[in-house]
Amino acid sequence: MSKDLEKELLGKIMSRELLKQTVTQWKAAQQKIVFTNGCFDLLHIGHLTYMARAAELGDKLIIGLNSDSSVRLLKGEGRPVNNQQSRAALLAALFFVDAVVIFEEETPQNLIADLLPDVLVKGGDYTIDKIVGAKEVMANGGEVKTLTFVDGYSSTSIIEKIRQQS
Repeated sequence: MSKDLEKELLGKIMSRELLKQTVTQWKAAQQKIVFTNGCFDLLHIGHLTYMARAAELGDKLIIGLNSDSSVRLLKGEGRPVNNQQSRAALLAALFFVDAVVIFEEETPQNLIADLLPDVLVKGGDYTIDKIVGAKEVMANGGEVKTLTFVDGYSSTSIIEKIRQQS
């Protein structure tokens, strides 16, 4: 990988503090900020489709990425398959992703409250009343959207398929 590409990828992976400053700059430039989050353990076509559709809802797409310890809390021992730095780098490599921030908590509640994106996006398996951060985003004049998944794709099902073939 060239030094320029490496610098660009690593520049998209931000600390919470740097991201807050960056979001302030984007908002000052009248950019519409979209936020979604997840584990993104094994990146697949379902993830790509979901994130690309989320990116179309605004000017800048931020991905909140569950840390390794957060994924273990949610998914159990043996997860994640890929560590948080690898998962963050893969997400940062996507042209439609503008920033990746790793959060340690079980949910991105505090992160969303800090950033107050214009659009909060989750998968269609959620109802708006169950989406973490929805109240804060809507109280700030933002929108909350749900997007349908591509059927048949999930990290968990891919891991199960691999285990069955072993």
